Amino acid sequence: MSVCPCGSGLALSACCGRYLAGTLAPTAESLMRSRYTAFTLLDEAYLLATWHASTRPLSLDLVRDDPRPQWLGLKVVRHQLQDATHATVEFVARQKIAGRAYRLHEISRFVLEDGRWFYVDGDVD
Repeated sequence: MSVCPCGSGLALSACCGRYLAGTLAPTAESLMRSRYTAFTLLDEAYLLATWHASTRPLSLDLVRDDPRPQWLGLKVVRHQLQDATHATVEFVARQKIAGRAYRLHEISRFVLEDGRWFYVDGDVD
């Protein structure tokens, strides 16, 4: 059993793996967790598909990052619905690059369109 990188403690297939395989994430938090997992697995296609068209980059070039980050863990601080179609997720993602540890603390904004959550953007602390 491969444990999901998002920190849920569940098997990847029972957690974020199902979203990466095509099941729609039911909440902004589950989408954010699955996007973290996609970063750890270098799944650029999933990241781009779940990024809102208004802010989506053309590419991410994850496999070209040198040195590649080693993702160490994710902590969801809070998940808040603003209204029926907007939510924020505050999280801290830890990574190591070339032996040096980093923390990414972000408050991300998500929007629900046609029954599907999308990452819009975020404020990094």
